Amino acid sequence: MKISNETKVGVLTITGLTILILGFNFLKGKDVFSKSKKIYAVFKDLGPLTKSNEVKINGYVIGSVYSLDAKDKDLTGIVATISLSKEVNIPNDSKAMISSPLVGTSFIVIEKGKNTEYLNPGDTLKTIVDVGILDDVKAQLTPTLTKVRTTLDSLNNVFGSINGVLNSEARTNLQQTLANLNKASNALNGLLDNQSGALAKTLSNAETLTKKLMSNTDDITATVKNAKITSDKLAALELKPTIDSLNGMISSLKSAVAKISSNEGTIGALLNDKTLYNKLTDAILSAEILMDDLRAHPKRYVNLSIFGRKDKSGALTSPSIKDTIPK
Repeated sequence: MKISNETKVGVLTITGLTILILGFNFLKGKDVFSKSKKIYAVFKDLGPLTKSNEVKINGYVIGSVYSLDAKDKDLTGIVATISLSKEVNIPNDSKAMISSPLVGTSFIVIEKGKNTEYLNPGDTLKTIVDVGILDDVKAQLTPTLTKVRTTLDSLNNVFGSINGVLNSEARTNLQQTLANLNKASNALNGLLDNQSGALAKTLSNAETLTKKLMSNTDDITATVKNAKITSDKLAALELKPTIDSLNGMISSLKSAVAKISSNEGTIGALLNDKTLYNKLTDAILSAEILMDDLRAHPKRYVNLSIFGRKDKSGALTSPSIKDTIPK
């Protein structure tokens, strides 16, 4: 019986697919030629766990994740089917958890219990949540990151407000202020320079002056001593009688000034009484008129015949006009 080419191609295709599937399962750690035992574990969250991930006890690989199925339609849990490739006794109080290392794929870790009764194929392990390094770091960093975000938001608002307040003119003024501060800082650095600064020179001059004072200590001591002697002599003087005499003189001067300021006495009357002043003025004026009349009409006051007849002209009523002082 002759086999057709189509049949040969079909057989070869089926054989190749079978070998491919068996090889893939073998590479995944599944023993395709022996029936392995299976146990189960129900997790609320798988995280990065996927099919074919390893299952370990004390770091030793005893199997792999055969399948992952939903417990119900509400996903209240996910059933992980564990295919055991090694013959190990697992106490029935053991617990399974998913471990996620920093590097590499996640895997299921079974913590062995202390009971002497062991799990049978088809039994279900209890599960716990593994707080790994990442979860611990994440738990510690989350509050800090929240605060950082809040601070960044606040800084963003502050910088936005500053940008709103600082117009172009204000920015220019701020830049000028910073430039002035830079100049002031440079000037202060120059002032505080240890070698050429003004402060260093001042301290050097002060040190020189101190040395000179220390070298002239004897002269300063003698000057202070002389000043003390002079002070002692002044203290020994009888200053109280002199001060009492000065006080008496001041009192007498005050009394004299008071009398001059009042209408008592001649000087006070002359200074303060207008009537007396007017009378003295009239008397002086009358005397001046009399003297001018005597010069102008001497015969009226001396009646001798040898001088001729008597002058009968009228008397002067006001002083005569003078160009020069009368002799």
